[in-house]
Amino acid sequence: MLCAISGEAPQVPVASRKSGNVFEKRLIEAYIADHGTDPVTGEELTVDDLVELKTARVVRPRPPTLTSIPALLATFQNEWDALALESYTLKQQLAQTRQELSSALYQYEGALRVNAKLIKERDDARDALSKVTIQSGGAPTNGSEMEVDSKALPEAIVEKVEATYQKSSSTRKKRTIPEGWATAETIQAFEPTPTGTVVPGSQALAVDKSGDLALLDGSDGIVIVYSLSQKKTLHTLKAGSAVTDAIWWGSRAIIALTSGAIVVFEGESQVAKLAAHAGPVTGLALHPSGDLLASVGADKSYILYDLSTLSQLTRTFTSSQLTCVQFHPDGHLLAAGGVDGEIKVFEVKTGNNAANLAGKGPVQALDFSENGFWLASVTANSNDVTIWDLRKVAAVKTLEIGSLVSKIEWDYSGQFLAIAAAGCVAVQQYSKSSKSWSEPLRKAVPSQDVAWGASASTLVALSAEGEIILLA
Repeated sequence: MLCAISGEAPQVPVASRKSGNVFEKRLIEAYIADHGTDPVTGEELTVDDLVELKTARVVRPRPPTLTSIPALLATFQNEWDALALESYTLKQQLAQTRQELSSALYQYEGALRVNAKLIKERDDARDALSKVTIQSGGAPTNGSEMEVDSKALPEAIVEKVEATYQKSSSTRKKRTIPEGWATAETIQAFEPTPTGTVVPGSQALAVDKSGDLALLDGSDGIVIVYSLSQKKTLHTLKAGSAVTDAIWWGSRAIIALTSGAIVVFEGESQVAKLAAHAGPVTGLALHPSGDLLASVGADKSYILYDLSTLSQLTRTFTSSQLTCVQFHPDGHLLAAGGVDGEIKVFEVKTGNNAANLAGKGPVQALDFSENGFWLASVTANSNDVTIWDLRKVAAVKTLEIGSLVSKIEWDYSGQFLAIAAAGCVAVQQYSKSSKSWSEPLRKAVPSQDVAWGASASTLVALSAEGEIILLA
């Protein structure tokens, strides 16, 4: 048998009653005197717990002096015992230290991972905060949870909005249908003609005032400028990220992106980039004056820009994500549709909430009629179009289409409402004399968007496959 401490045959062997381990008596007694525990199991141990084992051994001679070799050997033996005991203690401490170090390293790695996650969240929050700054000073009105930037519109912009309103509203009732404008009979004769130009993933279409140039977006960040008269692509615009909406500003193209930016192109050159929304820009609208731009986004805000300086003017926050936006033809009101089903109508000059129109689901498209008091809207996954009367702040007509409606657009005369649906392209006409609705056109052209050409003599549709379809 061997000592559990020194690993050698003990001269005076003893055994622990608790663990059964064998020790050299002098070594275990010294260890118990220092620690009071079993060196192997760590249990509490006393000298009374030791049992001396009977073995045959040579009787030790009397203590020699250090002047003899046997005396030196005995001294060396004692030193060896002390070293063996110390070595055993060090081994135990080393094993314990390694275990503690392993646990500390694991906790340290965990702390590093948590710290890295917190730093990333902090940086993301700072980035979002740098894009969206909601300042105090706004007050909710009409029960809506709305905050408005404390920065008011400049006086020059307010005067421009007021001048546009006065000019437009004063002549609206006297306005006649322009000479050469399309009639119901003209529209009834429309026939679809595919152009062969396909932009895969395209969902938005915009036609300029001349009725010749069309903008088509692409999911890959590419926008094409297509000439309807020449039947060819004139320009390819690289926006940088997926496009959500596009409109014309005179001869310039304004494009909204999922990155939260708005880019302005003249020809094929990018002349400006406005980055204000924290999240995708979901809609654009041009003020009747031609000098103001409005954008809405998933960050629950709409922003007004001064196009003369290409700078941000003010931002208004609402209680829900916004999906689409349109200016009133007089320029004094702005309507924004939300995912909460509400159409929020704001006063452009002050940002105050003038009215809320409660729909049946997330608002997908909006368009004001040129008569000044009608607003048409489409909700997601709906087969109909709702006509709202701003004077009554209520829905006055529901136009049943029969398939999922995606986009709508009034013509300048306010007579015809073009509708893009999953199963057709349709035109609804309102007769002021008979105060009734009729449908002069319905063609089985599955479409995603629709736009009027010059004098409403043509209708441009974007098919479900992203192809331009000309109805004339």
